[in-house]
Amino acid sequence: MPDLANQRRMAAILLRCGEGRVWLDPASQEELADAVTRSDIRSAIKAKVIQRIPVRGTSRVRARRHAAEVAKGRHAGPGSRRGTPFARVPRKERWMRRIRAQRDLLKELRGSKKIPAKVYREYYRRAKGGMFRSRAHLLLNLRLAGALPAEAKP
Repeated sequence: MPDLANQRRMAAILLRCGEGRVWLDPASQEELADAVTRSDIRSAIKAKVIQRIPVRGTSRVRARRHAAEVAKGRHAGPGSRRGTPFARVPRKERWMRRIRAQRDLLKELRGSKKIPAKVYREYYRRAKGGMFRSRAHLLLNLRLAGALPAEAKP
């Protein structure tokens, strides 16, 4: 097996790539051993005996699959979390989500005449004071106070 280091070096210069990206046809090694000038190498390149290997990039397949899983809500366990719970979802954001849901529920109940305006106003103020943890907690309090029938659904 002849030493083709010189041919590989010249081919790398002519192909404008690194020596590692130069492909030499294993079947034509004896023929390539005789190629000592640049013109010999050029003709070998033209004959496709010497070729430039394409750049191999990093595959995005695994990254896309992971991103799809994250979009579904996977990979969110304690081992994947950086930052405190309030850094991940700020206190104000949590408050806004909760109060908007409670106020929407109260408006819906008042609009469908399940609670009178006076009860609406009273519970609106209580919600503003942070009395209820959630919509369910608000409904529970309305039912316990007798302001909303037990079977009534919002």
